[in-house]
Amino acid sequence: MLPVIDMTKEYGIVLEGGGAKGAYQIGAWKALVEAGVKIKGIAGTSVGALNGALMCMGDLENAEEVWETISYSRIMDVDDEKMAQLFNGELGLAEALSDGLAFMTEGGVDITPLKELIAKNIDEDAILASPIELYVLTFCVDELKELDVDLKKVDKSLMKDFLLASAYLFPVFKNEKIRGKRYIDGGAINNVPLGSLVDRGYKDIIMIRIYGVGREKKVKLPEDANLITVAPRVQLGNIIDFDSKKSRRNMRIGYYDAMRAIYGLGGRIYYIEENQEECYYLKQLIDVDRIIMDYLLETYHMEPAEGMEVRTLIEVILPAIASELKLGKEWTYRELYLTMLEATAKMCRVQKYRIYTLKELQHEVNRRLYRLVGDPVPAFVQIISKDILI
Repeated sequence: MLPVIDMTKEYGIVLEGGGAKGAYQIGAWKALVEAGVKIKGIAGTSVGALNGALMCMGDLENAEEVWETISYSRIMDVDDEKMAQLFNGELGLAEALSDGLAFMTEGGVDITPLKELIAKNIDEDAILASPIELYVLTFCVDELKELDVDLKKVDKSLMKDFLLASAYLFPVFKNEKIRGKRYIDGGAINNVPLGSLVDRGYKDIIMIRIYGVGREKKVKLPEDANLITVAPRVQLGNIIDFDSKKSRRNMRIGYYDAMRAIYGLGGRIYYIEENQEECYYLKQLIDVDRIIMDYLLETYHMEPAEGMEVRTLIEVILPAIASELKLGKEWTYRELYLTMLEATAKMCRVQKYRIYTLKELQHEVNRRLYRLVGDPVPAFVQIISKDILI
């Protein structure tokens, strides 16, 4: 595969806040590293600041280990089993409320474990030695002031303090003073620190979204800016659901979503390496045998004149299928065919997280189509199958 992004350029990376969803960012970083994308600087809020520090240090293996082994008790002073029961809906409402009231009475959850995690895994000397710039956003409550901190320019003894300050999730985490001042999660003011890089003159930017809770400031991009967005198309879970299994899942999703952006992979559900022309997809859509054509005409209540079946398929039936699949008004044959193929692959339970060539995905779908024989399936599946299934 060849990248579709300019590999000669150095990119700024935007990492938003989102708590436990942050595992996605590490998966995306892994894809960037494997592809050889050059990183010039990073701006992070909350968990994005912590992940940004790990990226700046350049220790991908350690970052993966941190997230693969994450647990509730490695972030908060809580019982892992009880937290898992809470998120799985197994904890009684009365008990959940009782715990919640206790946390609020004590001013929030104790995050001593998070402090220890930062102390163990963040190396100030490695950050200072790195060629990558690192900017961290937080909010000082005492001064009512947003802070956009160049972490490499503060006193070394303050670096971990500012990372912790950026991650003070209000009102969940117990808020304690840092060097005599109170701070809260930077997401309260600016959860997506795109402006931090734009204001510093960055033009080539990769923004890794996780859709955390917080304010997103509007940023006016310069006309010559090149903004690439890596974003999930599935839910990543709750911001405090620090479950290692979900974390590994989110890392995997982040990796493949970043691969999609780097290599221009097709598909919305699957990751498809394809470069065919529009005429190829039209041929795939209309190349059906007589039995399937008659089935489609009957399904859509069409009785075209003899010899007009293909025209009816193109002008009536395919637009109807596009409407059923909720495609936009300007859909293309490529978009329609890939959407039909992906929907069929999902019905056949084809593995999602790997990269397929178009032929590989077609083959995998055809290999599994027998599972749908006799089941009520959408009419478009017959076009994909090239064989009658009903």
